[in-house]
Amino acid sequence: SMQFWPRVRSRQSYARIRTWPLSKESKPLGFAGYKVGMTHIMIVDNGQHSMTKGQEIFCPVTVIECPPLKVVSIKFYKNSQKITQLVSEVFAGNFEKELEDAITIPKKKGKESDNFDFIRLLCHTQPKLTGIGKKTPELFEIAVGGNKDQQLKFAKEKLGKEITISEAFKEGQLIDSHAITTGKGFQGPRRRFGVTLRHHKSEKSRRNPGSLGAWRAQGHIMWRTAHAGKMGYHTRTEYNKWVMKIGAKSEEINVKGGFLNYGVVKNPYILVKGSLGGPQKRLLRLTDAIRQKKKMPEAPQIVYTSIESKQGR
Repeated sequence: SMQFWPRVRSRQSYARIRTWPLSKESKPLGFAGYKVGMTHIMIVDNGQHSMTKGQEIFCPVTVIECPPLKVVSIKFYKNSQKITQLVSEVFAGNFEKELEDAITIPKKKGKESDNFDFIRLLCHTQPKLTGIGKKTPELFEIAVGGNKDQQLKFAKEKLGKEITISEAFKEGQLIDSHAITTGKGFQGPRRRFGVTLRHHKSEKSRRNPGSLGAWRAQGHIMWRTAHAGKMGYHTRTEYNKWVMKIGAKSEEINVKGGFLNYGVVKNPYILVKGSLGGPQKRLLRLTDAIRQKKKMPEAPQIVYTSIESKQGR
């Protein structure tokens, strides 16, 4: 498929969001959390036209641990012709010690600007609150909903303070997941592009693409030709993922023996229906749904949550 071409590998371990949804509500339009793993729940189906409405059904969910984000600065942007310019930036007075490993701590606080079109909050994660074994935070911007005055008021209230997952999302809503997929290393064209296996009596190779195309004589190979190379570690967005639950008590979700390759959840978490990209411990960036086509029902009633061991024993 040419939909994902060129298949460029990401420069960092967490996604960059280029387009934000619009919202009239004054709130953060995104959040971030660490992928824990998967489990399953039993819910009472509340779909209006579902054949199993009112019955208990099985539902696979992804667990995302969401420690609070801390606001580092307020960034004022101005739309100038075809580009967006940073007008000014106001920093908080208090910084976490671990932030020194990510950026150079500014000495000046900065000045607020009146000539701006929209605001972004520069936030950082707090991985030290989790058990994933790292302290260096990730740094990124988050959009704020509402008009200019509402954005500025909200930003001033949160500068230097924490933002929780419950301020950004609600149970039952649709969100988009932005993740860096799992890296697979160096793989052949059969696995990377799904080329057809050649006849078992074919000369030299059976798993290569066969003809390299008509432009081979010019000293290079067409970029459309399937070749071996590095696979995975791409930025990918999954649209309209259903938030099943936002929880604060980690004992409700921690499985016996801890989650594989992760451990135990210590912070607020969310359950999202289905699977999400990336391996365990990777940061997932979540935003309000930008392509929401239909209104989802309210958050379902959860009858049972599996906390059995995932060790396979």
